Amino acid sequence: MSDDTKNIDPLVPDLSEPLRRALGDRYLTYALSTIMHRALPDARDGLKPVHRRILFAMRELKLSSTGGFRKSAKISGDVMGNYHPHGDAAIYDAMARLAQDFNVRYPLVDGQGNFGNIDGDNPAAARYTEARMTSAAEALIEGLAENAVDFRENYDGTLTEPVVMPASFPNLLANGSSGIAVGMATNIPPHNIAELCDACLHLIKTPDARDETLMNFVPGPDFPTGGTIVEPRENIVEAYRTGRGSFRLRCKYEVEDLGRGQWQVVVTEIPYQVQKSKLIEKIAELIQNKKIPILGDIRDESAEDVRIVLEPRSKNVEPEILMNMLYRSSDLEVRFSLNMNVLIDGLTPKVCSMKEVLRAFLDHRRDVLIRRSTYRMEKIDHRLEVLEGLIIAFLNLDRVIDIIRYDDDPKAALMREDWGRTFVRAMSEKDYVGPPEGEGELTEVQAEAILNMRLRSLRRLEEMELKRERDALMEERAGLDDLLNSGDLQWNRIAEQIRETKKQFGKDHPAGARRSVFAEAGEVEEVPLEAMIDREPITVVCSEMGWIRAMTGHIDLTRELKFKDGDGPRFVFHAETTDRLLAFGSNGRFYTVSAANLPGGRGMGEPLRLIVDLPNEAEIVDLFIHKAGRKLLVASSAGDGFVVPEDDVVAQTRSGKQVLNVRGDTRARVCKPVGGDSVAVVGENRKVLVFLLDELPEMGRGKGVRLQKYKDGGMSDVTTFTMAEGLSWLDPAGRTRTELELAEWLGKRAGSGRMAPRGFPRDNRFN
Repeated sequence: MSDDTKNIDPLVPDLSEPLRRALGDRYLTYALSTIMHRALPDARDGLKPVHRRILFAMRELKLSSTGGFRKSAKISGDVMGNYHPHGDAAIYDAMARLAQDFNVRYPLVDGQGNFGNIDGDNPAAARYTEARMTSAAEALIEGLAENAVDFRENYDGTLTEPVVMPASFPNLLANGSSGIAVGMATNIPPHNIAELCDACLHLIKTPDARDETLMNFVPGPDFPTGGTIVEPRENIVEAYRTGRGSFRLRCKYEVEDLGRGQWQVVVTEIPYQVQKSKLIEKIAELIQNKKIPILGDIRDESAEDVRIVLEPRSKNVEPEILMNMLYRSSDLEVRFSLNMNVLIDGLTPKVCSMKEVLRAFLDHRRDVLIRRSTYRMEKIDHRLEVLEGLIIAFLNLDRVIDIIRYDDDPKAALMREDWGRTFVRAMSEKDYVGPPEGEGELTEVQAEAILNMRLRSLRRLEEMELKRERDALMEERAGLDDLLNSGDLQWNRIAEQIRETKKQFGKDHPAGARRSVFAEAGEVEEVPLEAMIDREPITVVCSEMGWIRAMTGHIDLTRELKFKDGDGPRFVFHAETTDRLLAFGSNGRFYTVSAANLPGGRGMGEPLRLIVDLPNEAEIVDLFIHKAGRKLLVASSAGDGFVVPEDDVVAQTRSGKQVLNVRGDTRARVCKPVGGDSVAVVGENRKVLVFLLDELPEMGRGKGVRLQKYKDGGMSDVTTFTMAEGLSWLDPAGRTRTELELAEWLGKRAGSGRMAPRGFPRDNRFN
């Protein structure tokens, strides 16, 4: 833009600002809006703005807990149009959640129709369902008509809405809350109202109570879906003291005896916020992938209650072992995180302890009590003023009638009349404090009340009723005045209200009893595989192309077996279903396979590469049964090797465990069990070297040390033996030959060796 086209009018403000500042200011505004008006609940009533507006709109629609239902679409529409200018779908979802007894400990909405279920199914559309408030919701809004809280204008300034609800019980802890804001989040579990009321009463009696003491009244969360909390007490105390922590929550189950040693596990309660359908789907996947060999089947027999049946594959183990395995592998055990980040005064986000949250609630209840008492006193003062005027009218009825009948402006005439002596007659000597201001003149309020009095009220009985009402109001006013001027009386009144709340929502309430129980988790020992699987004989068959299968029973190893065209047998040996197989690849990795997970022997089996992650370029060097405590000798084609404990090569994952390091064209070639005191190695050059086993190191992983030195070619085979028994091999005719005199080939490790003895196999293999 040229200089002559720029706006240089000094009356027009310059609206430009740096982009960094503009973005920062606008993002900060958005963050504060999200924190204060969307994601974090208020510590006083435990509600977010959307929940507070839903309850207020239902109150305005007069949807009491004993009244009729209204369409959910009508409720969400009123909330959106009057108080919450956001999507109706979001409003309806929030309202539906308040009606779900598996999500909310004390539902605030009484739903009629399909409001979703524990399987994770969504509620029906808002046009199909109906709702009203529950008694718990009415306890939250009690006192709104008595100036208990401040009101503010709604989003367009046409209506007003409450800033916070009066809240007769600590809803924040009773129903919990969760939300994600900008840079902060909150996650609070539900608790039992009766226990919270006991903690509040103790806090009123002992304001400086310790957090550990409050645990005597609130031992932990109380989830809507029940379950068993297995978190240690000291961890729960620390979580409540700091406002951050977590709780381990398990399902609740029973063991049903089916007779003849058979049994099944029935899960009756699942952890909080776990969808039953997804839980069953996950466990079924574990069964299909044979991750839990002892588990045979799972069935969902749930109706109104939860009933998940777990059938074991074997009766040889205890139900606790099965459940401990499921705890580790599925959502039958979860961790519920505690992050008590709330708006402590409606404005400031803070991570609070349980004591701070309860103190915020009690301080709020005191404010509500003072405001309601003040409001009631104002109403009483107004009514007393009216009653005084009405009593004057009754005591001077003839004069009042004359003024009304003949005066052009009866209201002004009533106010001008001197009723001073009337007060002496109207009020007893002990209550009389003199005529009102204006020398016994009636106020405008009193005159208006006299003029609005009905003719049927002009009877002697009515005068007596007015005096009784006046005396009762004077007594109530004196009590309120004492209450407002005494902190002790205020806390006593709050304690009475909390006791009434406890009685209302305690053991006699349908949801009053504690649902979640406590137990010790205990240490879970590793369960041996043979304890989980029926021990049965099998024959493992692995072909030259790597197809593996398990045939039932111990068959004759010389029997002719069927293979794919161009394929044939390579490894055939007897095993049992409880065995673990070790496969050694030419890439130097060991792979572990459970014999119970092998495919059946009716077909051709499956490629071992699909069962474990064996690369395409790697070949199977050896396949054998794992024996604990044994040692293995592994060697590469370059003539390097070492001894490794067999227990150290067992892999826990499909990807196996790297043991022998190989590079370039070098390949792992030999894996033999160690037996004896000597090592014999033969190269592709047919030279044999014998040396003592002590010269080989024992390692967990590495390249190893040089076994034999070669000018051309590499290593062909290696074995271990006992020097005193001699070195044996199979000759071309299949006969065993033994060489006892080995001095000619005996040497130090890494030597070249001497030409193999007469009759040594042409394939340079010892066996």
